[in-house]
Amino acid sequence: MNQSLAHIALVVRDYDEAIDFYTNKLRFDLVEDTYQPEQDKRWVIVRPPGDGTTSLLLARASSPHQETFVGNQAGGRVFLFLRTDDFHRDYAAMIEAGITFVREPKQAPYGTVAVFEDLYGNLWDLVQFTDGRP
Repeated sequence: MNQSLAHIALVVRDYDEAIDFYTNKLRFDLVEDTYQPEQDKRWVIVRPPGDGTTSLLLARASSPHQETFVGNQAGGRVFLFLRTDDFHRDYAAMIEAGITFVREPKQAPYGTVAVFEDLYGNLWDLVQFTDGRP
């Protein structure tokens, strides 16, 4: 059996502000932005640069209930993990782009890690694994 995660849905307030954040601040690639008129939605896919296949589906909140989860999809826990091959390069670029880090870089048994917020407040790890993890 061969399976993998294709997309992770991230509930956002607005497609265009989310695209701007992910492509201009985090330097993700915009893979697709297709309007779906039958649902008055867009299929928006962004992905970190590199050879990874997992991407984010930026899903605009479509109800008041969904809006309550924008920025808090994991109840205040780190939700997503952005792996890098050069922690210090990417950390510096993210600071330069105005990304807010809520936990400073630290050395852990598995590598170097710092926690940052996306534009809505979801928490992410920026991590460079040094223990052989994929």
